[in-house]
Amino acid sequence: MSPLAWTAVGSLLAWGWLLLGQGFFWRTDQRLPHPARGSGAPGSWPDVTVVVPARDEAAVLPDSLPSLLAQDYPGSAGIVLVDDGSTDGTADVARALSERYGGLPLTVVSPGEPAPGWTGKLWALRHGMALARTRGPVYLLLTDADIAHAPDSLRTLVASARDHRLDLVSQMARLRVAGGWERLVVPAFVYFFSQLYPFRWVNRPGARTAAAAGGCVLLSTEAADRAGLPDSIRQAVIDDVSLARAVKRSGGRIWLGLAERVDSVRPYPRLADLWRMVSRSAYAQLLYSPLLLAGTVLGLTLVYLVPSLALAVGVVGGDAPAAWAGGLAQAVMTATYLPMLRYYRQSPLAALLLPFTALLYLLMTVDSAVQHYRGRGAAWKGRTYARPGAAPEET
Repeated sequence: MSPLAWTAVGSLLAWGWLLLGQGFFWRTDQRLPHPARGSGAPGSWPDVTVVVPARDEAAVLPDSLPSLLAQDYPGSAGIVLVDDGSTDGTADVARALSERYGGLPLTVVSPGEPAPGWTGKLWALRHGMALARTRGPVYLLLTDADIAHAPDSLRTLVASARDHRLDLVSQMARLRVAGGWERLVVPAFVYFFSQLYPFRWVNRPGARTAAAAGGCVLLSTEAADRAGLPDSIRQAVIDDVSLARAVKRSGGRIWLGLAERVDSVRPYPRLADLWRMVSRSAYAQLLYSPLLLAGTVLGLTLVYLVPSLALAVGVVGGDAPAAWAGGLAQAVMTATYLPMLRYYRQSPLAALLLPFTALLYLLMTVDSAVQHYRGRGAAWKGRTYARPGAAPEET
């Protein structure tokens, strides 16, 4: 057989492993059950404080904050919005929305610029969680400013945590897929995330895999204290995964799944917007390792690019083994992507574009490393964060 055919066979074997040996990552059935409306007396529901870190979020708050204010929760709950150095009037917009819609009580605080050794979001969470702890809640709901919740979202999260004795319950919000680039990139983003952190492995008590989706995390205050959060992860760029690891390492039970009625309202109309979303943390995900970067590039090429290339070249050049191996690998790849496309209500034909999307992600990852070595890595909303260990310790 030709070298291309052998490479295609390698790709097919890799897909065989991914299909059966990677926690059935391609399935989308990890979902929270909906509790019965009115179940449980009001006094039996634990107190909850919602903590919302927000930096320059005035544009999206009108589409998200009212959904938190309107939560149908039988117990006591309140919201702390932490204005993380916004320059667009985020705090004023939040207060105005609270006055207009009523609902859960809202407190807005501004902690100032992050101390050395802290990333901005975790600095905001630190102050929000500290204020929340003075109210004595049993749970903290950590949710981003661009996340809209169904009226029973908080009830569902608390019921699941309580009924299944979970210390952390996280739902990956359904991201927006309104524009062409969003349709191309967003479902693949969640698909790749679940491939890296198979939800079944995350949810298995004895497994080492840990992850969360930072847009929607219900965390017990007891588990947060036991894990030393957020101080123990204060330099983390990928804060949600770091938070889940800290909880699991300290003996906590965690759960991660796809959301039914928790949605991101943040638009990503241009490829550049999506590019920044991925590239800002891609190299951090690889632990800033050139070796892991090289392995990732080779792996993405073998798994996602070789099948289409082998199929096309094999058919045109008469290389039957390459065409067969590439075609079978392409078929498995397409089949594993279909459930995610169905979850995002996209056409099954979009699965044929997955190799192109994977190429974009490969380039985004390389760009993330390039920006890091240029001193512009992990940049977000006007801030650039140092590699963990490089930032000075807080005194």
